[in-house]
Amino acid sequence: MFTERNASRPLAATVAMTALVAAAAWMAAPLAALAHDGHDHGKPIVLAAAPATQPAPAQVPAGPVSIVRDPTDLPGPITAVGPRRVKVDLETTEVEGKLADGATYKYWTFNSKVPGPFVRVRVGDTVEVALRNADDSIMQHNVDFHAVTGPGGGARATEAAPGESRGFEFKAMNPGLYVYHCATPMVSQHIANGMYGLILVEPEGGLPKVDHEFYVMQGEIYTEEKIGAKGQLSESYDKLVNERPEFFVFNGAVGALSKEKPLSAKVGETVRIFFGVGGPNYTSSFHVIGEIFDKVYPMGSMTSGVTKDVQTITVPPGGASAVEFKLEVPGNYVLVDHALSRMEKGLVGILKVDGPNNPDVFLDHNPAKSAMSTGGH
Repeated sequence: MFTERNASRPLAATVAMTALVAAAAWMAAPLAALAHDGHDHGKPIVLAAAPATQPAPAQVPAGPVSIVRDPTDLPGPITAVGPRRVKVDLETTEVEGKLADGATYKYWTFNSKVPGPFVRVRVGDTVEVALRNADDSIMQHNVDFHAVTGPGGGARATEAAPGESRGFEFKAMNPGLYVYHCATPMVSQHIANGMYGLILVEPEGGLPKVDHEFYVMQGEIYTEEKIGAKGQLSESYDKLVNERPEFFVFNGAVGALSKEKPLSAKVGETVRIFFGVGGPNYTSSFHVIGEIFDKVYPMGSMTSGVTKDVQTITVPPGGASAVEFKLEVPGNYVLVDHALSRMEKGLVGILKVDGPNNPDVFLDHNPAKSAMSTGGH
């Protein structure tokens, strides 16, 4: 739980009261808004399966786990023709995860990874969302999809106590790349603890073919302890409400995309990065050092036309974009937020590119010295 110093009243009481008010608001929603339409749409296609039921305590692995979402862990392009009925299974879990070298943190997650599963549907699909809050959760959780047209983006329909299951369905009417997140008050707390992800609603005809697609999200973590501290770190209410994060991270943890799960591709290939910002507070200036984005889908729109030859994109919290670029030269390309002080707080990723040198595009006159250099930008 949060610790709050010099507060006018205990934080636990504040959080409890907020949760009760929020729960009452969700339950006050018109029942008609949560009702099934009565039609038989056939057996749904399962897009994102929730993790298996937690094993008995004696079988639970000792110590913290990796919560890092592999950037290659996303479904491929949709080849089916015509509207489908698809199901998204989400389980909200609270797990002790590895945050940095020697440091752990109590994450709140969708399906035990940060970000949550990448959901991929096509415009016109009917999406059935089933959310279960794990038995051992302490908090209530839900999910709000920015791709939904309906009350709370589905948050009211999925507000679940520990051990409870809720659900709803929606029509994917607007193509684009959208954020989803937990919207249980205190909403910023749930997001900062790891409860965010992306849903892609493909336009009719899909997206242009590329060689690799990657899934990357930026977030902030607010701890009482300074970056560099060891052991189990605790969340800070004061830093959260004053927007002073101790960590900035890609895919949930320091080193997630540089040491644990770096991106990789080859010279001559074209990559697409689906990039989103969970936040909850900071806008990202996403940039890949040594590359220029050939195409950008601004603000996550897949139908407004691409912007070409872009160095850096601006993505707000709760926003997303997609970028594409062809790889011409081998080497390590660094993913950053060009608010570069955030690199010192953990926000670094690596795209490893293998293949032959291309001196017509890039020629290093002092390769031996460059091999020893730590300079980047």
